[in-house]
Amino acid sequence: MESHEQLKQKINELEEEIRLYKRFVEHISFPFSYVDYELGKIIKKERNIPSPTVETIEKEKNKTSILQWNIDLQKDYPFEQVEQFLSPIFDLVSHHIVFVDAEGKITLCNLQAANDVGVNRDEMIGKHIRELLNIPDEQIMTLKTLRTKQPLYNCEVLDRYYGIINTRILYNEDGSIKRVISMFQSLNQIKEAEKLAIAGRIAAGIAHEIRNPLTTVRGYLQFLKEQLPEHIVTLIDQLLIPELDRANDIITDFLNVAKPSEVKAEWIGINEFIRHDLDLLLRSEALLHNVELSYHLDEKLQQYVVNIDKNQLLQVFINLFRNAIEAKTEKSLRVDIETKLHNNLVQIYVRDNGPGIPSTIIHHVFDPFFSTKPTGTGLGLSLSRKIIELHKGAMRVQSEFGNGSCFIIELPAYLKK
Repeated sequence: MESHEQLKQKINELEEEIRLYKRFVEHISFPFSYVDYELGKIIKKERNIPSPTVETIEKEKNKTSILQWNIDLQKDYPFEQVEQFLSPIFDLVSHHIVFVDAEGKITLCNLQAANDVGVNRDEMIGKHIRELLNIPDEQIMTLKTLRTKQPLYNCEVLDRYYGIINTRILYNEDGSIKRVISMFQSLNQIKEAEKLAIAGRIAAGIAHEIRNPLTTVRGYLQFLKEQLPEHIVTLIDQLLIPELDRANDIITDFLNVAKPSEVKAEWIGINEFIRHDLDLLLRSEALLHNVELSYHLDEKLQQYVVNIDKNQLLQVFINLFRNAIEAKTEKSLRVDIETKLHNNLVQIYVRDNGPGIPSTIIHHVFDPFFSTKPTGTGLGLSLSRKIIELHKGAMRVQSEFGNGSCFIIELPAYLKK
């Protein structure tokens, strides 16, 4: 049998345990109710009232206890933890989702926004949204909502981030702004798809209406050469037939842009592809044109693979390399190819020290038939970007006139199984 002192100690321990439970319940900020039918008790807690209430009900031993709560994620839960919970979910969304606080500093940025702008998502957290978008504050619609306290509904954005933006505001209990949430839907791909749809219809007409006559004319020129004087034959061989072949090549390139060939993808390591397949092709071109070629490959990519069609990707790099050679000035040309693992993407940088691209035309370099070269068709870069997009990737260019250019290719990266 327990002594008086032992019973007193047990009572003290039970009282301390009850006080612990009470203090714990007082720190729970959200309303809840717990019904225990076996004990015949109900405990309830209201929002902003620290102490719960306890009621007695009729005991029912065969009835299951019930716990109910009503959590308001804005009022009852640290919002920073809500953002941490939402972040991996928003990474699955194909639109741009960005949260900013009352000062315009980014508290959440999904992968799509970071990848499309070309930044490291983790480095953007805590920075002002202007550092993400790199456009004047007056053009940033999220800041407009922050200034005016008016949300935007399907607002069209006409700057270089062409698309539709929606913004919403979350308030603190005192009425101040907690967050401005913005979701941006880019329409650039839709615009490009419309362009290519038109290009496809034009290409079909070109192939039928022009290619057949070109073949006929070329055939008759070959046939007539034996009956013509030597200076006319020279003109046919050196000018007329090459020009007909060039026109035919333009039609072929245009058809490829409008209706690219089917992707025959395989799983490969991008570093191995560059070291073996690509270097084999580019090294001879580099020697022929006296180009210094170098590689800087991220070893972390050894654990990743990409799903690509080797032949199509080789065509992209050959186009970029030849563009650099054709833009070469008197100084020696240097081309550097670098790979990086970034936000579950393989990033491939193709840099040169050539003359660069003027800011007035850089946004048009991927447009079909846009070329600054006298003999260029303007289809190489357009076709290259289309190939990358067919591989579920993206391609963009950075350049400063007089200081070279950098083409950036991004492809989805997958861990090796």
